[in-house]
Amino acid sequence: MLGPALLAAARSDGIRRLVSAAPVTRSVVDRFVAGERLPEAVAVSAGLIGSGLTVTLDHLGEDVTDRAQALRTRDAYLALTEALTRAGFGAAAAGTDGAAELSVKLSAFGQALPGGHDLALRNVRPVVEAAAAAGIGVTLDMEDHGTTDSTLAVHRELREEFPATGAVVQSCLLRTEDDCRALAAAGARVRLVKGAYREPAAVAHQERRAVDLSYVRCLRILLAGGGYPMLGTHDPRLIAIAQTVAERLGRKPDGYEFQMLYGIREHEQRRLAAEGHRVRVYVPYGTDWYAYFMRRLAERPANLTFFLRSLASRS
Repeated sequence: MLGPALLAAARSDGIRRLVSAAPVTRSVVDRFVAGERLPEAVAVSAGLIGSGLTVTLDHLGEDVTDRAQALRTRDAYLALTEALTRAGFGAAAAGTDGAAELSVKLSAFGQALPGGHDLALRNVRPVVEAAAAAGIGVTLDMEDHGTTDSTLAVHRELREEFPATGAVVQSCLLRTEDDCRALAAAGARVRLVKGAYREPAAVAHQERRAVDLSYVRCLRILLAGGGYPMLGTHDPRLIAIAQTVAERLGRKPDGYEFQMLYGIREHEQRRLAAEGHRVRVYVPYGTDWYAYFMRRLAERPANLTFFLRSLASRS
């Protein structure tokens, strides 16, 4: 029951205020969020890239409630693109080999507002255009299941002009195997994750084992397909399965990548990179960190203990 409670808390303004004010929270958040300001995020990214990793940056914020806020999100990502370019992280021609990429949530660009599908597409397009000009990839994060059709439709439209635009799929959803087949056939860049939203049984697997089994089926589809799989997981079993499947299918280490969250399993990130795998670290930053923080706890309630232990030492 703890996971659903944490997801519900992620949308509670009262609990947000309580958690944000707790002295212990700031110390925990500082480990898993790369600062509240753009220069901090770029500095963290530079350190990760310098150690042989790659990054994808997320300017935190979602579910915007007015058009002005959506425009501020657009402008924040344009500033991020410019900062990454100045830092020398925009050299890749197609995005898949770039040291730095962007991860964007369409709800932060106005997707939930009236006329939100068109509004989000209109707002995110300048970001994708600027990033493409700089050789920086963009991936559209996936949110709750009610946004899936709209997000994938925006992805299809953007890929007509910017084919390196990536999409995210969640193995918890019952539909995702079909989505993987379609995306793999289209040759898309696809990040596969388990999912971090509370979803009803009508559309999603409810048991962890079922989600894991779905993840394995989906990674097989993606690795066998014509696209570029981006496997978002910290689970050593799933990492080992992915490596085995990729080898059997003849996928070289540069034909896919692993993605992990900033501040989690850093030794594993470095180990995989040392073995020749591309490892991309998901680097969130910004002042609106609360919902992200609560979802990390809710993904696996044992993370509560993990996060608190992290106060004492970095892994």
